[in-house]
Amino acid sequence: MKTKLRIIYAITFFAVLLIEICIALFIRDDFIRPYIGDVLVTVLICALLRIFIPEGVKLLPAYVLVFAVMVEMLQYFDIVKLLGLENNAFLSTIIGRTFSLHDILCYAAGCILFFVAELLIKRIGSKENN
Repeated sequence: MKTKLRIIYAITFFAVLLIEICIALFIRDDFIRPYIGDVLVTVLICALLRIFIPEGVKLLPAYVLVFAVMVEMLQYFDIVKLLGLENNAFLSTIIGRTFSLHDILCYAAGCILFFVAELLIKRIGSKENN
């Protein structure tokens, strides 16, 4: 079952990564890029971690949410500027420059979505094994 789960999480990771790249490169709107992109980023991180830790850490989405909130708090203090990275477009984009409560809500939605999806995947998997 672990190998099957890892494959599911790997497929999920690469699919969401592709969607995130497309959003970053091609979408310039006021909904998909800022909101759906933020929901999907926590799904992306959860899926990546689950490739390596498919079982055993039941609260993984909660830990990812804590991490995401910590990054958002660093944005509040403009960590990019404090570290002198404001001229590095790549790191500035990855870390982010603007704090938003909406982002935290989107991160929470992504973690909840991932948690519910995991419950469904595990429920389907346990029915197949019976």
